[in-house]
Amino acid sequence: MSILIDENKKVIVQGITGREGSVRAKLMLDYGTHIVGGCTPGRGGQEVHGLPVFDTVRESVDQLGKIDVSVIFVPAPRVKAAAIEAFEAGIPLVALIADRVPLFDVLEICEVADELGAKFVGPNTVGVMSPEKAVLGMMGGRAETAREWFHRGPVGIMSRSGGLSASTGYYICRTGIGISTICHVGGDAVIGLTFPEIAGLFEDDAETETIVMIGEIGGTQEEQVADLIEAGRITKPVVAYIGGKSARAGTRYSHAGAIIEGGKGTWQGKVDRLREVGAVIVDQFGDIFKTVQEISGARRSVV
Repeated sequence: MSILIDENKKVIVQGITGREGSVRAKLMLDYGTHIVGGCTPGRGGQEVHGLPVFDTVRESVDQLGKIDVSVIFVPAPRVKAAAIEAFEAGIPLVALIADRVPLFDVLEICEVADELGAKFVGPNTVGVMSPEKAVLGMMGGRAETAREWFHRGPVGIMSRSGGLSASTGYYICRTGIGISTICHVGGDAVIGLTFPEIAGLFEDDAETETIVMIGEIGGTQEEQVADLIEAGRITKPVVAYIGGKSARAGTRYSHAGAIIEGGKGTWQGKVDRLREVGAVIVDQFGDIFKTVQEISGARRSVV
């Protein structure tokens, strides 16, 4: 199993005729993602990588049947319209890749998604990958490197850092342990699927045995995961690395979603809360991989 994406889910790419959309569509297609088409207003009837292009999402659904996921590669000011178009066409999961999407646009996207029972990843995300199954977005850069770097296994990764999403997966796979799914939730202050929701999906996924969380200062996503652990909703081992230890209150660390304000969202507060409920905290990024090996070995010896 995997979460969010697998080799059977039908995917379209909004903005497929653009430079970024075309390049990333090729990555996803070559990796094995079941892309069935794309759409760009005014470009209906064209083809990209042998895939049909439609003027609207509704036309793509009418012609191709039920679509499970849309990956949106359009400029930030157009993301809101594209996402809402996908939701209104009945697509239940959307990946918003662009950064600098206006905050109030994201709030409107959240509202429409809630009304229509849809979910989205991002914005400002490198995407989602289930190794040897499918990729959404740009994880791995090229299909050849993605196949080389990542293989299937029992570790689920959720990250607030785009760069550390792939790096964590890469180094875990180098230990001989594989990955069930990597999800970069996005780096903005307001996002779609958050750590608590992704952790819940990993908890319910039979393939995932250990959850790795790459957190940062700012916000309360990590503390919310701690609440789920305390409540017994998350029972699988959680290994957490929190970036931004040296950041001061009022300063931004990396991106918009990582900022300490009013004493909330601090590195120490997150670490203390997670340790309190039994999560394993590593102080150095490189310690993640040894810790995951130890946990995986202990679980297998018990089984």
